[in-house]
Amino acid sequence: MKGKKIASSLAAVLMLTGVLSACSSSNNANGNNSGSSNTPSTSTNAGGVDTSKEAKLVYYLWGSEGVTNKEILAEINKKLKADLNTTLEIKYIDWPDVATKYPLLFASGESFDLSHASPGAAVSYYTLATEGALTDITDMLDKVAPKLKAEIPEASWQNTKVNGKIYGVPSLFSEYTPAGYAYRTDLLKKYGMTEIKTIDDMVKYMDNVVANESFPPINGKAEDAQNMYRMLVDTTDMWLNAPGISLNELNLVTKSPEDYKTVFHPAFTQEFEDWAVKMREWGDKGYWGKDVLSASLGSKDNFRAANSAGYLTHAQDWIGQYGGDIKALPDSPTSFYTFAEANKKIKRKMGVDNSTVISANSSNPERSLMVIEKFMTDESYYNLMQYGIEGKHYVIENGVKKQPEGFNEKTDGGGFSAWSLRNDKFVIPSDTENPIRKDLFAAWDKEAIDDPYNGFSFDPSNVTTEIASISNVNAQLGIQLMLGKTSKDPKAAVAEYRDQLTKAGVDKVIAEVEKQLAEFTPVN
Repeated sequence: MKGKKIASSLAAVLMLTGVLSACSSSNNANGNNSGSSNTPSTSTNAGGVDTSKEAKLVYYLWGSEGVTNKEILAEINKKLKADLNTTLEIKYIDWPDVATKYPLLFASGESFDLSHASPGAAVSYYTLATEGALTDITDMLDKVAPKLKAEIPEASWQNTKVNGKIYGVPSLFSEYTPAGYAYRTDLLKKYGMTEIKTIDDMVKYMDNVVANESFPPINGKAEDAQNMYRMLVDTTDMWLNAPGISLNELNLVTKSPEDYKTVFHPAFTQEFEDWAVKMREWGDKGYWGKDVLSASLGSKDNFRAANSAGYLTHAQDWIGQYGGDIKALPDSPTSFYTFAEANKKIKRKMGVDNSTVISANSSNPERSLMVIEKFMTDESYYNLMQYGIEGKHYVIENGVKKQPEGFNEKTDGGGFSAWSLRNDKFVIPSDTENPIRKDLFAAWDKEAIDDPYNGFSFDPSNVTTEIASISNVNAQLGIQLMLGKTSKDPKAAVAEYRDQLTKAGVDKVIAEVEKQLAEFTPVN
């Protein structure tokens, strides 16, 4: 398998903006007990794999290397050496480089063993599997990782299958990432309000902020245009995001989960025109800064500096960053308005959204799968990878994970962005995480819907020129429309946007998406 590389979709991927499924752009601060120092095994293990020869594996992760990551990895390798006669070398793809270097990792034919993968990554998990970049582990699971196979529900395995074969190990972490608005409850109380459940409630809150505070309701930068677009899609009927155009842009949608093979661009609807008018009204009323298109500081940073009354993000980010918000503004706790909640279309995240895969170029695919099994089924391995070294990176008090006294992030921080190895049963609650997570997710579990495009991988190779042109239109006029900053009247700007999308080839892209969807059946 040496030298195997993907080819047919690479040029398309590198031309377009990569879409990341990651929840955060920073390393986790992690920890656990030091590893075992037993004598390395030199025999054949119970699964029949000969481990007498040491295996040195290369594992690619996104993000930068934490200052103490080598120390954590040394403890992990002590255990792996003793249990599997294996060691890991972790290589990193920094956040700004993920969209370009991640696809090249597979296209170059580089010899490595393990990596993160997702249907929403810059090159899709399904594309990697289809084009022969990943190892088929279907039969290997029973032989070398039976505990892992049993740990993961059959439905999750089904979601990873491509042409009936399994090419990745899905996460066991429950997660929801609907977009929304995090807002200050102290201000809400000040204005005589109880909660924000609708756009009208949000407008009332923001009007009060403009009238009574020295800062705006939202104080971000151009990237918030996409959050405004998400609000439009999530609050309009049963519209759901559809494939074809990056979800980091003004993307395609479908009218409902049942009608998922009919795709359209919202720009050509009355709802979109009305929304553009609304966005101009919001901008003119001062809901965000006049310099939003050129600003460099994000809305969360401004919020924590007490320069806004809220910020736009997704639910998991708000929950996970809650401790940072409280630390910055101890007297101003936040709540979260989830845009998709009222229409009951919060989508269930599937394990395949964060998967661990084995490269087709791996020299040790069986040992690689055994390592994945250790990280996902053995709590001592799990804690090291997800939390670090206990006592140095974290302590546990009354069942809650905290930073040790005197912990300094600049000198003591460390951790790996290994989301795909997470397992709910080993998760330790953190004092930096909003305790609402458990109850909120339990409520959403009862009503969440499945993504109708689960298992579908759009091949853009026939419309790469059109998608690139559409991206240029979105980067200019689309962003301006969503932030009320067009030079023309919003209705006239929408007409121009429609014209530019048509000239860019949006109809051809939609036709290609629908053509590829014609024979597709969701794997849910």
